[in-house]
Amino acid sequence: MPRIRRLARSDWQLLRDVRLEMIADTPMAYVESLAAAKRQTDTQWQERAAAMSEDSSVTLVADGGQDGSRISALMRVVIKHPQEPGRPRQVMLSSVYVAPEHRGLGLADQLLLESCAVAETDLGAGIIELGVHEDNTRALKFYERHGFRTTGARRPYPQDKSKSELVMERRLS
Repeated sequence: MPRIRRLARSDWQLLRDVRLEMIADTPMAYVESLAAAKRQTDTQWQERAAAMSEDSSVTLVADGGQDGSRISALMRVVIKHPQEPGRPRQVMLSSVYVAPEHRGLGLADQLLLESCAVAETDLGAGIIELGVHEDNTRALKFYERHGFRTTGARRPYPQDKSKSELVMERRLS
């Protein structure tokens, strides 16, 4: 099983490589096109890695390969703003990806469990929310298996306004 760790600012090249891989693998799951991601400069990738590892965000990655020269899985939790009055602090789960050769081996389960723990302990969250493309049945079933429930809310999918993103959430603790 690959080692799970936090993304560091210095991982920007690994982040770039896995982001291009994830968009190519499942374009409907991400709000960015492959062409747009490929146009990003090294400086933009460095800024993205910094943002994904700042205080209000935790990105967990699974090192792949013998020398950790590849990210084989990724999940990010970020504090949701603005907070909804009267509700526990919320975080958003985003940028979820597991490389095809690691699917079905429990890595996604492990990453999600660690992401929920980090959301609660490090970010002080009581609720974790996510959006899933309405046609991504594999992801919907995975999140339901982990206690996420659809809220009834839908958002237009940014890359195709004729489609929706379903909002799901899970209480922590």
